[in-house]
Amino acid sequence: MPEFFFNLHPLEMTGTVIVMCTLTSLFAGVVTAVVYTFRHVSNKNFVITLALLPVIVQSIIMLVNGQVGTGIAVMGAFSLVRFRSVPGTAKEITSIFLAMALGLATGTGYIWYAVIFTIVINSMILFFSIVRFGEAGIQTRNLKIIIPENKDYTSIFNDLFAEYTKNVSLERVRTVNLGSLYELQYSIVLKDPQKEKEFIDKIRSRNSNLEISCGRGIVSREEL
Repeated sequence: MPEFFFNLHPLEMTGTVIVMCTLTSLFAGVVTAVVYTFRHVSNKNFVITLALLPVIVQSIIMLVNGQVGTGIAVMGAFSLVRFRSVPGTAKEITSIFLAMALGLATGTGYIWYAVIFTIVINSMILFFSIVRFGEAGIQTRNLKIIIPENKDYTSIFNDLFAEYTKNVSLERVRTVNLGSLYELQYSIVLKDPQKEKEFIDKIRSRNSNLEISCGRGIVSREEL
């Protein structure tokens, strides 16, 4: 393997160096794209973009290398994230910035640094995904109850909540069915998840056996 591959300093852009930088960019992009799809519902076009983005950024940087326009190119490349048509999740934005940083590294000749950066950062992303780092330990549930309009929703279920839940919060109240019914939406934490059916059965006896739904709490989309 050529000695310059292990060089931690920027390299003179010869034909051999450009080929090595391009191959390194492709390797970094593919690894980043594969890691992004781990335990994540992914879009094919977005995955392809992640795989090719380091090469594209590398090409831009090489074209303006050593010129005043280098700084403008870097600023313009990173500003592309701001003008995406759909707001991205935190993971999508992180993956995009990672791919662009790898392209900048190879584009300026830091080949070995790009390889190390790819392995370390993607390994940490995999590690955090496997250990479920940052996830809440308490399972919050989203409870929706329909009751007739003639019932007082402020206190009708208080004793049941005290018996079966550790924590409860009334998130929203709205009228449905032309105002003849109320829909109550609660955020709850059950004392014993095994008693969920018993809890729902007792609610049914008080809401005239109207619709009830109980499921895992919906986490808001983590946009940046």
